[in-house]
Amino acid sequence: MPSLTDPWKLAGLDVPNRVMLAPLAGIGTWFVRLQAKRHGAGMAVSEMVSSFAVHYGNEKTHQELLRVHPDEATAGPGGPTALQLFGQDPDVMRSAAAFVAAHVEGVDVIDLNMGCPVPKVCKTGAGAAMLKDPDTAVAVARAAHEGSGLPVTVKLRSGTKPGETDGYALAHRLVDEAGVAAITFHPRSAAVHHKGTPDYDLAARLVQSLGAPVILTGGLHTAEDVRRAYEHTGATAVMLARGSMGNPWLFEQVLGLRPADAGPSTTEILDELEWTIDRCVEHLGEERAGRWLRKCYPWYVDRLGLPPAEAKALQAALQQTTDVAGARAAIAPLRAIPAAA
Repeated sequence: MPSLTDPWKLAGLDVPNRVMLAPLAGIGTWFVRLQAKRHGAGMAVSEMVSSFAVHYGNEKTHQELLRVHPDEATAGPGGPTALQLFGQDPDVMRSAAAFVAAHVEGVDVIDLNMGCPVPKVCKTGAGAAMLKDPDTAVAVARAAHEGSGLPVTVKLRSGTKPGETDGYALAHRLVDEAGVAAITFHPRSAAVHHKGTPDYDLAARLVQSLGAPVILTGGLHTAEDVRRAYEHTGATAVMLARGSMGNPWLFEQVLGLRPADAGPSTTEILDELEWTIDRCVEHLGEERAGRWLRKCYPWYVDRLGLPPAEAKALQAALQQTTDVAGARAAIAPLRAIPAAA
């Protein structure tokens, strides 16, 4: 079985290793993808973007979500970048994919979300709702390739409810009928979101039966989790999602660039948080960055290993900040904590 550090090909594209960053909804900006690649990810996927917003020229979508940083192609091991689209209308998807291919430099792959469990997405017929509408799903995937001319991958759940395997069946149709280049498989139902134990046996069956690479995601929070699931399923690659939020060192641990039991030091954590703040300001400006960053401060504070009372106070202080200057002031005293803390 190939090592996670071994390269592989995705529809002719060179992927330098088998550890990827998942599309994190509302989080996977260019700087989050760049962070993952700096720490070893061989490929990264953007947060999901509405095909309708692209098609109809939504200003915020075009200015912020359709953005790839030039360094994404060269940071760390390099590797491709995928932009994830969602939507249930084949004509709109064809148009959106064509726009991305023509106007967003640095996009190598179009990824389609057919697994999002969020009700506001599913009620439109997109996301995990497509598991119950396989004919439309195939038509949307075919349209994305026709519009973009780029390789198309699809992210699926196992089903909409526990015990269902609609995603397993749909994966075969997407590859056989729409020419999808790879399937990212999250072997939990949409109903449980991120709870419960992933059905890695079902993922292994898909790997054995599908005529395309299978990328495994779901439940991969530690290097040991990743290696165990990778070996059990025989997947082509793995995709780190929630386990990597505020923890880019997980990529290093999985790839053997850092011992699995060697977490980051206080200095490393603070440096990474400062880097994230700087890049967020570059992306959104000082004012909006101050608000956006409140979602990610908890990830880094939890990793610092502070006494509970100190961690709670720091979390509260950061959540009350209105700008990045206040956040920097709250973080600054931590630099005095010994590295062994």
